[in-house]
Amino acid sequence: MRRVAIVGAGMTAFKEHFALGIKDLIPMAVSEMVASVDKGLDRSDIQAAWFGELTTTDGFPSGILADSCDLLDIPVTRVENACATGNDAVRNATFAVASGAFDVALVVGADKVRESSSRSTFWEWAKLTRDVAWDYPVGLVAPANFALHAARYLHESPATREHLAMVAVKNHKHALPNPKAQLRYEITVEQVLSAPMVVAPFGLLDCTPQSDGAAALLIVAEDVVDRYTDHPVWVRGVGLGLDRVMHQHKADLTTFPATVKAAKAAYAMAGIGPAEIDLAEVHDCFSAVELISYEDLGFTERFGAAAYVESGATTVGGARPVNASGGLKAKGHPPGATGVAQCVELFEQLRGEASNQVDGATTALAHNIGGPTAVSAVTVLSSAKG
Repeated sequence: MRRVAIVGAGMTAFKEHFALGIKDLIPMAVSEMVASVDKGLDRSDIQAAWFGELTTTDGFPSGILADSCDLLDIPVTRVENACATGNDAVRNATFAVASGAFDVALVVGADKVRESSSRSTFWEWAKLTRDVAWDYPVGLVAPANFALHAARYLHESPATREHLAMVAVKNHKHALPNPKAQLRYEITVEQVLSAPMVVAPFGLLDCTPQSDGAAALLIVAEDVVDRYTDHPVWVRGVGLGLDRVMHQHKADLTTFPATVKAAKAAYAMAGIGPAEIDLAEVHDCFSAVELISYEDLGFTERFGAAAYVESGATTVGGARPVNASGGLKAKGHPPGATGVAQCVELFEQLRGEASNQVDGATTALAHNIGGPTAVSAVTVLSSAKG
């Protein structure tokens, strides 16, 4: 297979875009991506597109992308894989370009969560990504199903609610310099611990906000990279992993097997291990998810996440910064856009252009986990071709 690189990246701010629809947000992200291409891009160069999107009230997703961006002469494929949608869209486009089918591909992720009232959003959206025979009717929407993992993890590991709070505090601090982040304010451990309880052990400040937004990438084959930039970011590895859907069928709630499988595949494709990852954008829809994922991604040993976050290793300036963008927790989380936006952040980081720059980083990882903790996607990026 050919090697593949990202040569352009852009995104909207993540926020409650009440005045804008998904047909507005998508062209905004694509236009910013086009403007970021160092040597310019003629849109007629784009040969195919992949659109990561969970759901929309606007109707036919692939048609929305094609119509709103005037890309009516190329194939557009809609990707939906719960909260792993964005990075799975990157994976699909990567393989299409690597295979030789296309030289230039567009990846877009977008969602408009705030088109329904906050009381009903979790119920409406969760039905798309849950077992609807058993789990969904008894209330296992996102906060509850992740809380099952968090509660068991706190029971079996040295971690406490204070360690969950440290994740939230860190990610809010990281979001401060990010102009695209939704929650640009600091919080304290005490505020996290005293926040209203959503579902134990998650208080309100352990949870990601509901967000609207879009993100876009231009992915090209190594043969044509030089047409667009002298500073590409290479897609070194991609992986997708699955696990049981229903929680009563999961053997161990203190780990996410889907993440372990996705990471193993991405590392193998990249020809590296976790020790070579300089920074990461890790799925933190709830604070405990980031902690557990440190272990599943190989950043620390089993049940070592509490000591790892306490050491400061995951803070910008630490050994391996995690979620320098603010993460889902503070940057925001429009599900279809999230994974693509993680890659936008890492593209900027690896080119030395990020708002919260990590010095000296050459290799980075993006990670999503979605649905009833049943699907995960991992992407490894590097400034080195490898």
